[in-house]
Amino acid sequence: MAAQMAAGQVVDSLAAVVRELAENALDAQATRITVQLWPDQGRVQVVDNGRGMGEASLPWAALPHSTSKIRSPQDLWRVRSLGFRGQALHSLAQVGTLTLSSRLALATQGWAITYAPNGEPLQSQPVAMAPGTIATVTDLFAQWPSRRQGLPAPSRQLRAVQGVIQDLALCHPGVAWILHTDDRPWFTLAPGPTAKAIIPQRLPRVAEVDLRELSQPSLYAVIGLPDRCHRSRPDWVKVAVNGRVVTLPEVEQGVIQAFRHTLPRHRFPLCFLHLSLPPQAIDWHRSPDKSALYLHHLDDWVALGQACVQDLLHQTPTTEGNPRVIHLIKTAEAGGCYGVDRTAGIQDRRHPVDPLDGDSQDSETPPADRESATPASTVNFPVNLSDSWPGSLPPSQSLTAVAQVQRRYIVAEQGDSLCVIEQHIAHERVLYERLQDRWAVVPLDRPVVLESLTEDQQQQLQSLGIAVEPFGPQRWAIRHAPAPLVDRPDLADALRELSLGKNFDAALVAVACRTALRNGTPLSLPDMQTLLNDWQRTRHPRTCPHGRPICLTLTETSLARFFRRHWVIGKSHGLE
Repeated sequence: MAAQMAAGQVVDSLAAVVRELAENALDAQATRITVQLWPDQGRVQVVDNGRGMGEASLPWAALPHSTSKIRSPQDLWRVRSLGFRGQALHSLAQVGTLTLSSRLALATQGWAITYAPNGEPLQSQPVAMAPGTIATVTDLFAQWPSRRQGLPAPSRQLRAVQGVIQDLALCHPGVAWILHTDDRPWFTLAPGPTAKAIIPQRLPRVAEVDLRELSQPSLYAVIGLPDRCHRSRPDWVKVAVNGRVVTLPEVEQGVIQAFRHTLPRHRFPLCFLHLSLPPQAIDWHRSPDKSALYLHHLDDWVALGQACVQDLLHQTPTTEGNPRVIHLIKTAEAGGCYGVDRTAGIQDRRHPVDPLDGDSQDSETPPADRESATPASTVNFPVNLSDSWPGSLPPSQSLTAVAQVQRRYIVAEQGDSLCVIEQHIAHERVLYERLQDRWAVVPLDRPVVLESLTEDQQQQLQSLGIAVEPFGPQRWAIRHAPAPLVDRPDLADALRELSLGKNFDAALVAVACRTALRNGTPLSLPDMQTLLNDWQRTRHPRTCPHGRPICLTLTETSLARFFRRHWVIGKSHGLE
């Protein structure tokens, strides 16, 4: 059986020691694990309240390939525990001095044994202790000076240990973790029902209300809402299999792809996927630390992870109405400096507007990520906000338009929340998903002639269904165009922009951005309500196709906290 194992055991760092001892504690069904570290002394101690070991088992614990987790060669392919090779304790005895103290729950006392480097027991003695196990490693790498000298600085070692513990906590949220360094408290992780309760303890700026979770028989997933939680690196796209965080690049890239067009540029999602798979679907014999594995039917698991992320992105929270906030909004509408234009239509161009709005002034943003620079006063493409949108069902409690602010933002009320929605990117999201479902190229009354198109630009237009015909030296005639662009005065510029795109999806984003309702356009209250209804029915209402957040929500609790209004009758009314 030992000869059939594809990888041995390598203990090369403080984090590796902690990982092996913590995984043994989890296999023993521990619910409380305490880790104490003395990095400068090369000393580690892990205390758990698991099942423990009896006097008869302890002498064998550190011998090579000594384990109770597999009993036959077939068990190597039916692994149901974190450890199974029986090499961890033997390796720890080789790189340091290993002592195990353990007691069974029904035993009257525990036993402590220190092991020789070959795993043989040196001495045994009874000890008074609670049920569970205390594993202590001292003089780590004392007999391996080259490895000890190659260790990183203590601060980096501690960060590696922290990452190991926090990853295990995500996979086993019901366990309490207490860590100490040099006899001082370091950090703790309180248990919770799911990984959703663990993430805010790891990322203090993330609250549970910023997370969404979904549990299925073979998959658990929790994501951060893309308009609130995103990272500069893909360090928080984590995938776990049967209780251990592993490296699965295909699944990780599938998750990142599922968040496409919901995150800002160069930002990455917050997502944790935990696959619960039958042992026959996994081959753990790939790396010594089991961080990499072979997964059968990998494409199916990638698709399942993407579908789960899509389901979570569709979830929309609901709130209940509150008369106090309703009164507050109505009062602000009547007496505030921003009134409701109840008569202005979407084609009204009486108000001057800035020809550049929002992110279009960012010189680092490519054309596909900018709002069109065409002034609202020159736009004659009819923006139809009343067209019904056959998307998913709206949330149980919809938004109610209240006012327009600066001809850019729509103020709306939803239950006890006050919402501010930017009209351009909300409409952009609506149009983008319409184009995804109903892309159409129609003939032009008069062809458009473009000059100096490269071969790649011609191929890009043809891939969109737009035929390109030679029309003289370095000129090409375009006789078809996407339906939303046909009547626009900037059609030639729009077609050239489409030719510079990289794929079909980039074309959808460009068309949606160019044809969306411009900021600076006055809207009547019915038009605002229609836009809100259409936007709420989209599949990904939180961000625009460029990843920018669409809605800012202020709950009544947030407003009361800001105004220091705690609704205590005595104090709020100046009564003693």
